[in-house]
Amino acid sequence: MRKLFAPAFLLAVLAAGYAFFQRFEIEGLENLVVTPRAPASGTSDVLPAERESESIRIATWNIQVFGQSKLAQPGVMEIIVDVARRFDVLAIQEVRSKQQDVLPRLVEMINADGSHYDYVIGERLGRTSSKEQYAYVYDAASVEVDRATLYTIGDPNDQLHREPLVASFRVRGPPVEQAFTFTLVNIHTDPDEVKYEVDALDDVMRAVRDDGRGEDDILMLGDLNADERSLGELGRLPDLAAVVVGEPTNTRRTKTYDNILYFQRATTEFTGYRGVLDLEREYQLTLDQALEVSDHLPVWAAFSIYEGGQVGRVAAQPERPAR
Repeated sequence: MRKLFAPAFLLAVLAAGYAFFQRFEIEGLENLVVTPRAPASGTSDVLPAERESESIRIATWNIQVFGQSKLAQPGVMEIIVDVARRFDVLAIQEVRSKQQDVLPRLVEMINADGSHYDYVIGERLGRTSSKEQYAYVYDAASVEVDRATLYTIGDPNDQLHREPLVASFRVRGPPVEQAFTFTLVNIHTDPDEVKYEVDALDDVMRAVRDDGRGEDDILMLGDLNADERSLGELGRLPDLAAVVVGEPTNTRRTKTYDNILYFQRATTEFTGYRGVLDLEREYQLTLDQALEVSDHLPVWAAFSIYEGGQVGRVAAQPERPAR
């Protein structure tokens, strides 16, 4: 792996770190009760930068076993940092560390160039001693998160190994009444139980859609461990579409695991621009070097900064799937 860090950047990495952990509670899959929480990190309000584009890029990435070992590899971390800076919002799966400094240190590295990124993170989840967390890293100059509605989906029947983390965002820049708002549902299914878990995720989408806030743009994104043809009951939701169709998303380029799902009629803000970031090609790595970063590739899609896809357009409501 190439050694890409400048000395000053490495010094900032070594000096970084503070502990943070926050828990979230939510009751039931069908009758969500959201409990407001304190902010997941202490960033002050950031004024939006003057926009060069009328779109934002939302991405998802399973950063395989993202913990202390990767934080200690400067070359790996420089690539992770560079990937994060490419997107306005990055949903992360597989944060795996008992120490709660992984996201604070990542964000400090990202902001070493003067950026204004922030994060929110969920609780440690899993049925075994190996727990994982979901997180969202976002550019606070271009989007803001509604921290009061950050929650982990409840799963009273234990259908999901790692219950999704839900967060709602709004684009900065346009007038509030015109700004694109959206809710993200971050998921990492269990590869050994994916057939059963995707059959429960349609209930998750309904629960988030019907949580009383009236948000029409709901995106489920993450490591589904299944391609767009193998989503069971989730895939049968009316009007549901996948950003990635027939393209590998693992680093070995053999399987489609990761995706961004959205309702086509509601999310007219989707511009049609999307991609899978090939780590080998983009960073001139060998396969082994790319696998040191992650065994998954980042998946992204671009969305208009305006609600409804253009100024003055009325947002659509998603078709109500039959129960």
